[in-house]
Formats: sequence, C-alpha cells, structure tokens
Amino acid sequence: MPDDRESHPPTEAFVPDFSDSEDTGEQSVPFVPNFDDTGSQPIPHAEADTEKSEPPAEKEEPEAPSPGTEPSGAAVQSVTVPGRYQYLKWWKLVLVILGVWIATGEVGLSLFYWWYHTIDKTPAVFMVLVYVVVCAVGGVMLAMVQGRPLISALSLAVMSGPFASVAAAAPLYGYYYCARTSHCLIGVIPY
Repeated sequence: MPDDRESHPPTEAFVPDFSDSEDTGEQSVPFVPNFDDTGSQPIPHAEADTEKSEPPAEKEEPEAPSPGTEPSGAAVQSVTVPGRYQYLKWWKLVLVILGVWIATGEVGLSLFYWWYHTIDKTPAVFMVLVYVVVCAVGGVMLAMVQGRPLISALSLAVMSGPFASVAAAAPLYGYYYCARTSHCLIGVIPY
C-alpha cells in the first residue's frame, strides 16, 4: 500500500497560530498589575463631613468632578428587614426535626411491618429505595432555598428522615426477634 500523505495526513495535535494580527485583531498584551498607586486615599463620605463642619467662606460654584473620580455620596443603608431573623431559634429547629421525625418514623414502621409480613419482599424493598431517594432529593431541593432558615431546618430534618425511620423500626424488629428467642431484655432488646 503506497504512502499517500497528501490525501490522508497523519493525526497531529492542533496548535493555533496567534501571530497573524489581521484575523485576530490587535496583539494581546499580558495583564500586569500596577502596585505603585497604593497610597492611602480619603474616604469620600468622611471628606464630605469635614467640609460641612468648616464654615463657608464665600459662595462658590460647586466644582464638577474631574474625570476618573467617583462622585461622593451618602453612606449605603442596611438592607436587612427588621423583624425577620437570619437564623433559627434552637427550639424551632427541635420542633421541626421532631415533627418530621415523627412522620418518617411512622413510614419506617409501616415499611418494616410490610416487609416482615410479605412473602415477596421485592415491592417492599423497592418502596424503601424510593423512600430514601425521595428523602435525599427532597432534602437537597429544600436546602437550595436561600434566606429562609425554617426551610433550611426542614431540609435537615427531611435528609435525616431515613435515620428516624430505622430508629422507629428497630424496636419492632427487636419485638419480632424476641418473640422467637428467650434472650431478651424488656422484650425488645436481644442480648
């Protein structure tokens, strides 16, 4: 087979050529910061206060700001809305977590009861998978809300919902296990 380089050139890495200034515009110059102009500069608002405290000598026309300088203005006011917390009180966090954990504990008890009493375990295990995925995705979606600390607490509670479900199903598992063995403490804790 003859070596036909013109119709099938070998594969090589592409290296762009930026030397042609006609196609790409003017040549780029790397940015070099200028650290020579770092002297102290007065704050525009403080400068305006000192001018107000001096008595006016004569009425003069106000000077137009020179190009390149920023006009001095009043200080920026706070944007915080009064009466709205940017944090959550501890007792509200506890109430939100307990409320969600009670609901998810009931779900855990129900799922374990269904799994234990059914012959075909596949639908029950699939529902446990769906439940865990819904808790994880729902918690992440709730965590995306900004500026609402109660919703953030709800996201923490929803994300930890499967833990509450397992904690609620554990005594039921212990009860079922202790019904078949004689080594149990209080009828639910095997030893």
